[in-house]
Amino acid sequence: MSLLVFIVLCLGIYHWTHSSSSVASKTQRGTVFVNGTAPIGRIDDDFVCATIDWWPPDKCDFGTCSWGTASLLNLDLNDPILVNAIRAFSSLKIRLGGTLQDKVIYETQDNKQPCTPFVKKDSDLLGFSQGCLPMSRWDELNTFFNRTGAVVVFGLNALRGRTIDSQGSATGAWNSSNAESLMRYTVNKGYKIHGWELGNELSGRGIGAGVAPDQYASDINHLQNIVQKIYEGFEVKPLVLAPGGFFDPTWFTEFLDKTPKSLQVVTHHVYNLGPGSDEHLIDKILNPSVLSSESGTFGSLQSILKHSGTSAVAWVGEAGGAYNSGRNLVTNAFVFSFWYLDQLGMAASYDTKTYCRQTLIGGNYGLLNTNTFVPNPDYYSALLWHRLMGNNVISTNFSGTTKMRAYAHCSKKTRGITLLLINLEKDTTVNVRVSTETDASSKTLNTEHRRTTPSTMSQGSISSENITREEYHLTAKNGNLESQNVHLNGKILNVDSSGVIPPLDPINKSVSEPITVAPFSIVFALILNIDVPACL
Repeated sequence: MSLLVFIVLCLGIYHWTHSSSSVASKTQRGTVFVNGTAPIGRIDDDFVCATIDWWPPDKCDFGTCSWGTASLLNLDLNDPILVNAIRAFSSLKIRLGGTLQDKVIYETQDNKQPCTPFVKKDSDLLGFSQGCLPMSRWDELNTFFNRTGAVVVFGLNALRGRTIDSQGSATGAWNSSNAESLMRYTVNKGYKIHGWELGNELSGRGIGAGVAPDQYASDINHLQNIVQKIYEGFEVKPLVLAPGGFFDPTWFTEFLDKTPKSLQVVTHHVYNLGPGSDEHLIDKILNPSVLSSESGTFGSLQSILKHSGTSAVAWVGEAGGAYNSGRNLVTNAFVFSFWYLDQLGMAASYDTKTYCRQTLIGGNYGLLNTNTFVPNPDYYSALLWHRLMGNNVISTNFSGTTKMRAYAHCSKKTRGITLLLINLEKDTTVNVRVSTETDASSKTLNTEHRRTTPSTMSQGSISSENITREEYHLTAKNGNLESQNVHLNGKILNVDSSGVIPPLDPINKSVSEPITVAPFSIVFALILNIDVPACL
């Protein structure tokens, strides 16, 4: 045998053995314990929310311009996929706003300036000139929202009237005249707005500019007075939201202490993965420690709310994970559902009422493709959450691999509970058993062939009638985490030629069988006919 043939043979054997081991899947067991004695949080019916931003086509990051015509000012509102994608939720909450909202003027009767679009201008704050919302476009947007059943939150310009010094501090009171004119126009036209949010990322040190908490509180009190006056006689008035910025415990504490009656929702933003240019973004998404790190923010904010005396609740007002427009083939690919669904589960477990994804469309982190409007994998993740995860959040723990993330809610619109299982393991299938903790002594009720009795029904039980489970398994096409195509129970999800969103059908299993969670996959499991006190 020649030396060359020998080397080729050895290389072939090495490649075969290593490639075989890389795809070989191990199997291990685990148990998810669901403590259904009482809910640990409660979310809105329209907990899933998405944003539409102001960025023009020449907004570029890291040498890439990823926004196209996806802004509030130029988005094609007649695209059938866009219309159907929103309608599929029945009521998708949409937050209108973003970085440039604090540079937007509204073409109302009080405004005497020309209504001109944003122009890229590096010397200006945030890199763009002032922009304008024509009332004709506001009319088109509201017709679209009414047509699709969207629930709308609008972000107002909070920098109008202020002076910004060289250090980025914005001083002076908010000039509300233009915002008030827009609100009156909106009411006179009969447009429904769920909430008015003041400002974007001006809390703490701010992004581009910052406003002190006492001044911001004064402005919110003023906004609340405007809402009460304009909507006088309305049985349901819009919410007042703020500050739409990054969490700073000192700033938020002072702000909330001074707005005990005028603020209904405190909003914060989540970009905990760093810049979209990070080459290690996928590694971060698949790292349980990185995913868990954001729990500190959720917990701290809830503690402040609890001790501040405010009646305000917490929302995530904007969350793109990786800032500066995300990263192509990561934040718009299958792998991002691991981060996104974990965020939804974690936020809900800390009593966050709504979670707004940046974006519905636009940048590299849209639920829909910026150019084609075709749903990215996270769209289907969001839609499954919306349809399956009910209002009440149940305490959940997983025993087994540290790379399994587990969350549980009372089921939506049906009797039972819904589990969300996220397997971050590359080559390990996990067979998951489910138990419900029934009392303080941690006695558990396993879901295997347990018949209902009067004594167990009051704690947590599964009815002997129709003991079934619906499962929804999400996997990447060809196992490629950077794929923008997703399989549900082995079938690829695609819109049809008319732009119709495909059905999301489950597979049925007996509750006596474990839930099989494949490597790098996500499973929603709806356990029917189980009663726990948290859901009664």
